[in-house]
Amino acid sequence: MPNTSLAIKQMPTAIEAEAAVIGSIFLEPSSIIIARDSISSEDFYDIKNKLIYKTMVLLSDAGMSVDVTSVVSSLSNNNLLEQAGGMDYLLEISKLSYSASNIETYLDMIYSASMKRKAITTLEALVQKGYEVGEVSKYIDTVERTVFDMSKHRKTTSFETIRSVTERLERNTEARSKQDTQLVGFDTGFPTLNLYTQGFQPGQLIILAARPAMGKSAMALNLAMNISQINDVNVAIFSLEMSNEQLVQRMVAATGSIKLGMIQSGHMDKNSWVRFSPCLERVANMKIFFDDSSDSTIESIRAKCRKLKQENGLGMIVIDYLQLIEYDSDSDKMSQVQKITIISRSLKLMARELEVPIIVLSQLSRGVEQRDDKKPIMSDLRDSGSIEQDADMVLLLYRDEYYNKASTRKGEADLILGKNRSGQTGEIAMIWTGEYMKFREKRSEDEVSE
Repeated sequence: MPNTSLAIKQMPTAIEAEAAVIGSIFLEPSSIIIARDSISSEDFYDIKNKLIYKTMVLLSDAGMSVDVTSVVSSLSNNNLLEQAGGMDYLLEISKLSYSASNIETYLDMIYSASMKRKAITTLEALVQKGYEVGEVSKYIDTVERTVFDMSKHRKTTSFETIRSVTERLERNTEARSKQDTQLVGFDTGFPTLNLYTQGFQPGQLIILAARPAMGKSAMALNLAMNISQINDVNVAIFSLEMSNEQLVQRMVAATGSIKLGMIQSGHMDKNSWVRFSPCLERVANMKIFFDDSSDSTIESIRAKCRKLKQENGLGMIVIDYLQLIEYDSDSDKMSQVQKITIISRSLKLMARELEVPIIVLSQLSRGVEQRDDKKPIMSDLRDSGSIEQDADMVLLLYRDEYYNKASTRKGEADLILGKNRSGQTGEIAMIWTGEYMKFREKRSEDEVSE
């Protein structure tokens, strides 16, 4: 027969610590300020202690003294004295020799037990939810998000005082002043882009948009390689259109200035073969993780990134591209604009949750093709829902020679910073070497046309 005594387990509690906190406040009423910053009455397990502590907080908020007499009076007036253990219980606690100097230890014990109880209750609810009919991917995402949220839980109040924010700002500003770089976020490898943006920063949603054939996938790969290598961070790349091998082909081409067509065909000249193996090894050592699942959803992307962050660390995410992300929930009843609006908002929340910048590639509307001036503008994003609103930064890519065969700017591109919450907007002149899938900023020596 199984040991049924093990079937029912005692919920985690800290009853003695609860009494100790109450006793400490009776001994030193000012210690209630420390207590209320760490716990609430809901963190108490014993109903008697919960009612007494809640009454103490209410008295303190009303500017009244917190002692046995005032607590008893308040409990009596609210017909709660008997439920709170009566006069005898209150006198017993007040006479115990607890030291107010140890109150933080008692508070930690109460908080820890409370968090364990909340976790147990939450996880039990998740188990029950698992028996309900529904999509497994959404259920797994709910489980992962719930566990992830619990792991990030901190003992903080709902509000933060402006003084604590200014003090943190002072510390951070002083720390940055001692650094060699003026960047706040990740070095992108493009000096002017760094100047405009102060680097790509955690929590940012960065949209890289263009019409087809402008080179936006290549630009995204260039940024991913630069940020990974320069800042020594892991970058996750979700490619919903190209395979992982195709991406690596482009990375090798850009790294070694080897023509992409040669790598794809395998027919390289002698000099290219000499560069190929060292470049392949250099690319192999980059901290980049690929996922080329063509049916990726926001839920699956978020789950994979959570796992990667937990196991290996995560610095940035690249998604190529927005309009290919699947959205299953009631999709037949929603327009494309509605779907993209929800996906865009979810991506912004994911950037904040995972505390990493997310670069998302996006197609621009066909309206660009109908204008005499083909250079993209922010309004070209409007057909894509709330992208413009959710994005912290919008980068628009344009190559004049694609539309104008007689262009005097052959081999050039414009990286247009259309929106930038962290700094200024503007245009950055780039040199585009299509056969190598490589961008670089235009320098003064490039002014002389060939």
